[in-house]
Amino acid sequence: MQIFNTLTRQKEEFVPQVPGEYRIYVCGPTVYNYIHIGNARPLIVFDTLRRYLEYRGNKVIYVSNITDIDDKLIKKGQEEGTSMKEVAQRFEAEYLKDAAGLNCKKPTVQPRATEHIQQILDIVKDLIDSGHAYVAKNGDVYFRVKSDPEYGKLSHLKLDDLESGNRELRSQMEDDLKEDPADFAVWKAAKPGEPAWESPYGMGRPGWHIECSAMARKHLGETIDIHAGGEDLIFPHHENEIAQSECANGCEFAHYWMHNAFLNINNKKMSKSLGNCIYLSEEPDEIKKKVMSMYTDPDHIKITDPGKIEGNTVFTYLDAFCQPEHFERYLPDYANLDELKAHYQRGGLGDVKVKKFLNNVLQETLEPIRNRRKELEKDIPAIYEMLKKGSEEAEKVAAQTLADVKAAMKINYFDDLDLIRSQAERYGK
Repeated sequence: MQIFNTLTRQKEEFVPQVPGEYRIYVCGPTVYNYIHIGNARPLIVFDTLRRYLEYRGNKVIYVSNITDIDDKLIKKGQEEGTSMKEVAQRFEAEYLKDAAGLNCKKPTVQPRATEHIQQILDIVKDLIDSGHAYVAKNGDVYFRVKSDPEYGKLSHLKLDDLESGNRELRSQMEDDLKEDPADFAVWKAAKPGEPAWESPYGMGRPGWHIECSAMARKHLGETIDIHAGGEDLIFPHHENEIAQSECANGCEFAHYWMHNAFLNINNKKMSKSLGNCIYLSEEPDEIKKKVMSMYTDPDHIKITDPGKIEGNTVFTYLDAFCQPEHFERYLPDYANLDELKAHYQRGGLGDVKVKKFLNNVLQETLEPIRNRRKELEKDIPAIYEMLKKGSEEAEKVAAQTLADVKAAMKINYFDDLDLIRSQAERYGK
């Protein structure tokens, strides 16, 4: 089996570290809002990869995190007059309903960032002790980017180019806490009204990137087979993950990196911040309203005008969701999408007709997802029981991973009473 490795930018034979066992980490959601169709893409893409590997008889340890501490969550809680924790719990439950509605398998482990504060602090300490991070005067801790000669290897960006773009930023900094503008936070000093945890550097909370390094190390070990996510995470998130993980652990973080592409709306990435999303939880009338107002081709004014496919949002969605059987049910004048595109390009086909077809396609595709969500909503306690079981399973897998590592390295310090006694006598003098 070959996969495209973002790190090397080429297809490579996919060979796991342990034959027949694949350790996969997929970056999960920041649970401050409902997920949209673009968010659903990595869920489906990497669930498909997992299912295929399992179909071939392999064991797959599939870890996908929940980010429940983040600037967006804090801001959402402040806007609503609630807490970050309440926001995270509400939208985590919604996310799980949507994932179940998509019929995606539950991850082997679905860890939360707030449950891994100690593991995060352990990595921060490792980075400081090795000179890869430093404590700023306000209690922030920053990763020293120049300490990693391989920084930029995933995104294929050169540090010199990043620095040239940072010169203006440096001149604008009145109270610069960093040694260099490219340095990034692995621990943030507490601010009034924000959640915070005790640390050797004062009260604070994790930076965004560090949480995935900590959760991957705890549940999958220091080197994993595949790290995956959306292509918008390549830089800076995944680039920073590599830097801090490899500098802390002293070994390669992930052998393969896989990224899914964006869904674009009106030539822009589908994004909550841009307000151009179709949410999995939306009702039919709202979806229809959004479809009928979608951007097409501004030069396609009359039905007789030739139309462009490239950058046309309606056809972007059709490429993603349309199946051959949809034509038989909703647009029998055409055999397939290629015929529809050809007619649109040569002229004689109006936007409204194509949009009505897309609406039918989306309604059929999203209806079973909505129905499964509604069934889950009838039993909210079951959702929270699902969360509880996920946490318990995470602890079991972490304990087994530690046991496997100790066995592989022949470490039995905690079981060897003679060794404990001799070490106590030696260092007790």
